[in-house]
Amino acid sequence: MIHSTKNQLEYASLKPDGVLKDLAESIWMMKYHADETEGSIIVPDGKIDLAVLVMEDESFEIFMSGIFTGPVIKPPFPKSKMFVMSFHPAAAEYIFKRSFADLKNSRQKLPGGYWGFSNDDFSDLERFYEKACNIISLNLTKAVDSRKLKLFELIYSSKGAVTVNELAQQTGWSSRQINRYFNKWLGLSLKAYLNIIRFSNSMRQVKNGNFYPELNYGDQSHFIREVKKFAGVKPTLLNKNENDRFIQLSMMPED
Repeated sequence: MIHSTKNQLEYASLKPDGVLKDLAESIWMMKYHADETEGSIIVPDGKIDLAVLVMEDESFEIFMSGIFTGPVIKPPFPKSKMFVMSFHPAAAEYIFKRSFADLKNSRQKLPGGYWGFSNDDFSDLERFYEKACNIISLNLTKAVDSRKLKLFELIYSSKGAVTVNELAQQTGWSSRQINRYFNKWLGLSLKAYLNIIRFSNSMRQVKNGNFYPELNYGDQSHFIREVKKFAGVKPTLLNKNENDRFIQLSMMPED
């Protein structure tokens, strides 16, 4: 388990195992212990999220979101808990069995009884994790195509610093077919997705104060432009992370 507490914000995360790890990246919880007064910023990470917001009075709402291509402001929710299942893109086809193209850069509120969740499931992360894994397993009704497994393995192992042509050659799946797949299920091209993954993997170096390009960025100007595109600010301001405004940076484990 990854666990971190910073100021009045508590974060814990668990990783699914077995066949689930190919579809669910992590299952995590975030608690706000104080009267949060300012909104936070969430930057793109290439994941599909199913989130449950639990308020102080134990009422809850469930939301589903697609892939974001820019920063999103999260409204303040004082003394609340957030339970989230973060999925890899293949989950659209194999778990949800629906396209997320219409949810690119947006989210959808779901019925309170979606997937059978109730207040009993939100007492702690372990209980939520167990319920989530059971539901995901029940919804996984067929094996994931080996080409898709190979594709995403290459994308994540390269940290997004790989070309579309290289992926096509290594998977035996034409670039046209891959782009058709991404546009159908996510509403964006493979190249656009690779840029998101590359940025997400650059967050660590920014947190460590390294503002020089890595991961095959053309030059420093290109790196700065990409960070600003996805985070809304230049790398130097992202690194400062005043008032823990950027959630993912605040919750990133220290080296």
